[in-house]
Amino acid sequence: MSPCSLLALLAVISLTLAASPGVKVKLTDKGIEYGKQIGMASLQQKLKTIKVPDLSGTEKVPPIGKVKYSLTGMTIVNLGLPKSALVLMPGTGVRLAITNAFINLHGNWRVRYFRFIQDHGSFDLTVNGLTITADIAIKSDETGRPTVSTVNCVANVGSASIKFHGGASWLYNLFKSYIDKALRSALQKQGEFYNIGKHQEPPFSPTPFSLPPQDNNMLYIGVSSFTPNSAGFVYNNAGALSLHVTDDMIPPSSPIRLNTGTFGVFIPEIAKRFPGMMMKLLVKTVKEPTISLEPNNVTVQASGTVTAYAIQPNTTLSPLFVLNMEGSVSAQMNVTGVKLAGAITLNKIEMTLGTSYVGQFQVQPLDNIFLMVLKVVVIPKVNARLEKGFPLPTIGKMNLINTQLQVLKDYMLIGTDVQFTG
Repeated sequence: MSPCSLLALLAVISLTLAASPGVKVKLTDKGIEYGKQIGMASLQQKLKTIKVPDLSGTEKVPPIGKVKYSLTGMTIVNLGLPKSALVLMPGTGVRLAITNAFINLHGNWRVRYFRFIQDHGSFDLTVNGLTITADIAIKSDETGRPTVSTVNCVANVGSASIKFHGGASWLYNLFKSYIDKALRSALQKQGEFYNIGKHQEPPFSPTPFSLPPQDNNMLYIGVSSFTPNSAGFVYNNAGALSLHVTDDMIPPSSPIRLNTGTFGVFIPEIAKRFPGMMMKLLVKTVKEPTISLEPNNVTVQASGTVTAYAIQPNTTLSPLFVLNMEGSVSAQMNVTGVKLAGAITLNKIEMTLGTSYVGQFQVQPLDNIFLMVLKVVVIPKVNARLEKGFPLPTIGKMNLINTQLQVLKDYMLIGTDVQFTG
């Protein structure tokens, strides 16, 4: 986890720029203090991995004349960050400021002068008065969604003191002011910058909601019905909310089989025109599901179709009929790890005849067959996907602990503490 990534998360959750966001996150003072501790530890590790590039050049050094030099293999051996502050900046974002930091480096030097005299040795470098400031800002794009950008993420070096060992180290001392300047410049170039791109606005607006004034946990995440509804819209448009059902998906113990013999009992024309054939069902949505949130209750309304086919001996599919389906399910939601997961149970289902290729027939006698298909095939498939969960806004190796979930009017409230594992 990079330190600027942590700042980006804190910036996102400190502001809400969209008029009615689908997800709101509130960071408490407890969370800010923990974020500061983690940010400092992460930043310290980040700074220790900085690669200072090799330096070389030529300088005129009285009374010797031109001297060619190089500094190589510079590694950080010690680092101190004594003073730090993490503050949220209303209307802007978040700032991490570190002052009076220091870095100790060790490396090798090599020199050549009078054209043929060469020498080498080692050196120790101390960088004092190091100031690191990182500002993350949030603005809104043309759709009203938040965008995150780095306003400032730089290190300013106060002074660099170098001590040479071995060989003609006396020579380096004659022009170490040049070296100090070059080293400060090299170190200050190790800042980092990034920008998060635009977000596409969903085709419908979220219902406004406000987070309650709770502060027992570090972090509170509010997920409105807009979020799963927009996911349903995307999945439906992509054709992902569909499922083919075949007889091998029905439990062997079931007396009901997906074949023309079973359906021919209720629709004689099927048994007459397609005797002894297996069948396939295509269950799919015709529009995005509608998710509504009420206190302690999550309900999903779905509209779909069931298309029945007879499977010919040459595997060709012959359409038999299409049923329109209106259904309602209840959902139980939970937080697993860093994901929002759940499971659904069937409330009710209503089916009407849409199109028939085998003459008119009554749909009601088929209710038990399709209820069985939904309960033993379709709903378990949906629950298997819901069990995997959908990621909550987290970064890096972040765990959610002491997590509680409440379903409220138009949104779910997740209260949690956070723990970084790396």
